[in-house]
Amino acid sequence: MLNLNEGSVLGPIETELRDEIEMFELAPVSLWLEDFSDVKALFEEWRSAGVTSLRDYLRDAPDRVRQCSQRIRLIRANRKTLTLFEASDLDHLIANLPRVFRDDMLKTHIEELSQLWDGRRQFFSNTVNYTLSGRRLDIQLQGTVLPGYEESWERVLLAVEDVTERETSRRQIAQAEAYARGLFENSPVSLWVEDFSTVKALLDDVRMRGIEDLRVFTDVHPEFVLRCMSEIRVIDVNRHTLEMFGAPDKATLLNNLPDVFRDDMQRHFREQLIDLWNGKLFQQREVVNYALGGEELHVHLQFSVLPGREHDWSLVQVALTDITARKRAEAYLEYLGKHDVLTKLYNRSFYVDELNRLERKGPFPVTVVMIDLNNLKPVNDQLGHAAGDGLLRRAGEVIAKALDKSNCAARIGGDEFALLLPGTDAAGGLAMMESIEKLVEVNNQFYSAIALSLSMGMATSEPGERLESVVKRADLEMYRAKRAFGAMQVEASRN
Repeated sequence: MLNLNEGSVLGPIETELRDEIEMFELAPVSLWLEDFSDVKALFEEWRSAGVTSLRDYLRDAPDRVRQCSQRIRLIRANRKTLTLFEASDLDHLIANLPRVFRDDMLKTHIEELSQLWDGRRQFFSNTVNYTLSGRRLDIQLQGTVLPGYEESWERVLLAVEDVTERETSRRQIAQAEAYARGLFENSPVSLWVEDFSTVKALLDDVRMRGIEDLRVFTDVHPEFVLRCMSEIRVIDVNRHTLEMFGAPDKATLLNNLPDVFRDDMQRHFREQLIDLWNGKLFQQREVVNYALGGEELHVHLQFSVLPGREHDWSLVQVALTDITARKRAEAYLEYLGKHDVLTKLYNRSFYVDELNRLERKGPFPVTVVMIDLNNLKPVNDQLGHAAGDGLLRRAGEVIAKALDKSNCAARIGGDEFALLLPGTDAAGGLAMMESIEKLVEVNNQFYSAIALSLSMGMATSEPGERLESVVKRADLEMYRAKRAFGAMQVEASRN
């Protein structure tokens, strides 16, 4: 055995050997010198037994991996290795190797062994080891069969790099990305990630040409708004977006965006462009989109250029909250505020407001027709209020059918109705009453059990006359017709 202690006289070979040993010991990475000869012998046994794919052979039986690992003999480890794995000396490390190589390591060991099985003299892997205190180490391993030992594998040098910090950071980034992705995909609102960089380039180009007011510019060039809309690139949408718009997958939705953003959307997008032009990178507005099935969707839109992308708008998030149910409820409440639920005509409150509006603005002359439903009380008393309600509904249907949208028909009392006919003279009013009478006759052909009968009176405004006076005159005419109807009923009962 060579004496390589300091102070001894060494020849060139001994000096070179001592230098190599010192380089091994002082290397800044963990180095292991190992004997794989027993592993090679085991491989030869398996080949003789007919094994062709070592990967499959080892995956089928994890104990075989452990068998290979136990046949590797550690010859030497440098100081960096002892420090890294918290061992006091080589014997301490060797005695505790099962605590170093365990758990996940056996899975990656299959890949290392398979590279040797396939005839390579170098192998690589990213694996997990453990210090003697149990601390996890993510390592990057590179092994080399040393020259001169290719046939026996008696000397294999392993370089182990501690990449725990890098891998921990990578895992943390992956977890953060998975968390963010989970929030995006499972958000209860529709989320869109879009690229507005071309839109910004178009706006910048217009500004460079000296345009100062984008609203005026788009008034003259409405095609610019369409051009900007066409340049938006949708990068991603979440799961709720597909559900909200009735799309089976992202490709179907993205291929049908013109069906989603149409009609009034161009006007809304123009306002969005003007806000962006004025530096407003966060915006909110209510817009109307459409599901792929054609259903109207009222949405609350929140637009935001993501932080760090203010210079090019290459990442924009759009959040859409479906407010269709709320809008329908608001519309219904507004409807209830103006309409009589039973007859679907306007109510007294709307009638009064409309009368005041016509008083101020016309158009004149204004003709007022007052209507009273005959026999409502006897029907309620004899047949019940459900029958009376049915008669009121029929009256509402007849009156609504006779009028066009420019006129107002309202139920102003229990059995009283009023028609306001702006820009209509007396002849027009008489024609309206005749039309209603004909519709009553048709209606009675379908409802023979209870006859529908209306008493009507009409008056047309004179120049300078207050509409309140016109209403009173129409009321008097209606009551005159009502008395005539009562007299006819009395006469009919006597006969």
